[in-house]
Amino acid sequence: MLQRILVWDVPTRVFHWTLALSFAGAYLTSEGERYRDIHLALGYLMLGMIAFRLVWGFVGTAYARFGSFLFKPAAVVGYVRSLLSPSPQHYVGHNPAGGVAIFLLLALGLLIGLSGLGLYWEFGDEDLFEELHEITANLMLGVVVVHIAGVLISSVLHRENLVRAMFTGYKQAANAVSITHRYVWLGMAMALLSAVFLIVYLSGS
Repeated sequence: MLQRILVWDVPTRVFHWTLALSFAGAYLTSEGERYRDIHLALGYLMLGMIAFRLVWGFVGTAYARFGSFLFKPAAVVGYVRSLLSPSPQHYVGHNPAGGVAIFLLLALGLLIGLSGLGLYWEFGDEDLFEELHEITANLMLGVVVVHIAGVLISSVLHRENLVRAMFTGYKQAANAVSITHRYVWLGMAMALLSAVFLIVYLSGS
């Protein structure tokens, strides 16, 4: 019997949507000097979110920890194949394909941020940092597109709204344990600090 359980804590949800919005905004403001300050502010915010997620992946709630979605390659292949069968494999937290996407997004986001810092602060070869920054940004966009497609496909096959779950934190599952702490205070602090940072940075630019 399916039960409504809490899967995603508030900090994980704030991270997810803040990362998505900051990357989208930074990507759209990457050309020209007109929106340079917005691009930089969103880049800093994205790096800050990734830094938080790297820590939260070890100390966060059960389904947010890296160990809960670190799968062997065979498991990833098996999951993708199961999507073509009448009974696709179902996971309460991130499925194997989603887990791969999360690790790729974190790695690429980190490379984007660090190469952007290297370019802005002129740490070394400007052409190298610029090329790395552009290539990793385009790769991340590709991963985002595949990730969104995977979410939509999984939502249809499993008959659950995964997008809504990342807003509410709740999913329907059988024989699964709900997390006990939402960490609302931490999520609110993250959202508030993000807003304050953007306001202060952009008002001073």
